Amino acid sequence: MEYAAAKSSICRQCGRSFSPFVPKPGLKLRTKEETPPPESPSIFGRFEDFWKRQRSSIVECFECKRKQEVCGGATSTICPACSAHIDLRDYKITSGFSRSIRTRGNVHLTGRGDLGSVVCRSALVEGRLRGNLHCDDTATINYSGNIPGRISARHIIVDRRAHIQCFRRVRAGSIEIRGKMSGEIIAQTMVTVHKKGSLEGDVTARGITVEKGGMFSGQLIIGDVSITQGELLQDHEPAVARIPESHFPDAARRPLPAT
Repeated sequence: MEYAAAKSSICRQCGRSFSPFVPKPGLKLRTKEETPPPESPSIFGRFEDFWKRQRSSIVECFECKRKQEVCGGATSTICPACSAHIDLRDYKITSGFSRSIRTRGNVHLTGRGDLGSVVCRSALVEGRLRGNLHCDDTATINYSGNIPGRISARHIIVDRRAHIQCFRRVRAGSIEIRGKMSGEIIAQTMVTVHKKGSLEGDVTARGITVEKGGMFSGQLIIGDVSITQGELLQDHEPAVARIPESHFPDAARRPLPAT
């Protein structure tokens, strides 16, 4: 930029002298076309994003189990007690995923996805799960096949199109069976088999409900699920019953006569 009354100037790159040009009044200069600004999101989208950022949630550390309050829009945080990293992102798996996921967000395993072990807040399983699944909230299973790992969640829903066979124990606060499931279940409260649902296996729960049209086949234990079979056994070995000795004098041991 040069002074307005300057008669000449020197180029700072090549060192040549030139006369500055002052545009006449009313002359329009051509400018490079710029890309149009992105469309503003809808009112509902902006309100949803604003509400997500304003609300907060309580998350628990994976290492020391300390709880803290974080903003709803945060993607990660650090535990103030042990300085461990806590992932808060949501994941959507659409292909093979080699490593395990540990987050306080939600995980969606699509029909073409392939995933190992998962620790998350809630999960929707529509693809192959090769490892364990632990959800703090709800785990919805809409998958047909074998599940080799353990499953634990506050609430488990086996969808109507699901047909799963669990090789390891399934633990939950409550379970709803709308499709077909086979395996061992331990529920803290209730197991519900809905209409057209099918459950085959051993069940330990406080209660079970089988609606008309549903089917249950297996062993059922109703009671306190915190008591295991091992806890019912005594810690010490039972005393062996001894035969009381006779008080008759002839019953005393006598040496055998020599022959």
